[in-house]
Amino acid sequence: MTRRRSERRRTAAVAALSVAAHLGALALLLGVRGTPPRVEEAAPMVVQLAAAPQADPVAPPTPDPPPPAKPPPPRNIARQVRAPPPDARLLPSGKGPGADGEDEASDAQVASAATAGSGGGGRCDMARQLQTALRRNALVQAAVAEARGENGKAMFVWNGDWIRSHGQDGAGLAAVREAIMWEIAFAPEACRAQPVHGLVLLSLNDGPGAGRLVMGQGEWRWSDMLKRR
Repeated sequence: MTRRRSERRRTAAVAALSVAAHLGALALLLGVRGTPPRVEEAAPMVVQLAAAPQADPVAPPTPDPPPPAKPPPPRNIARQVRAPPPDARLLPSGKGPGADGEDEASDAQVASAATAGSGGGGRCDMARQLQTALRRNALVQAAVAEARGENGKAMFVWNGDWIRSHGQDGAGLAAVREAIMWEIAFAPEACRAQPVHGLVLLSLNDGPGAGRLVMGQGEWRWSDMLKRR
């Protein structure tokens, strides 16, 4: 009797466990079906913005160069233009008094004449100054060469007045006379007033056969060559 009760209890317990197991399985099944499936989201796409390429900077247009400045007017640095002193009465190039006298200096006159630099003169060596100016003057060189011809004699151009030369319209060779008078006229007053004794010889270059000019008389001053007799 007792054994049967024990078997019944065992059967009931097994049945209860089976029912519980089925109920648990059913509950689990219902729970799985009731929960919606999880949708796995895709990983977000990373978008990186790149800066747009910049164009090469355009260089500003080069301005046109300014036009070249006009050169200044030529200046005569050797002599400033100014009015001659009151005692300088310059003669026109084509005219002038013609003094009596031979325009060719004799050998004796040439030998007795003072040359540039031989008479001292200190600051006022007018003979050297005149000789330097005449050597630089192409018109003077040409006029003297034409007037001398082939004889090669020294030319007497002033003896208290300008001497007319062969075939010349003016006295004292116009180009020579003008060059000498301009140099004297613009020299310092003390130099123009410097006393001179006898004749002065000027040579147009240092070579053999150079043109030579003779001027002077007794006692005189350089300013006397600016005046009319």
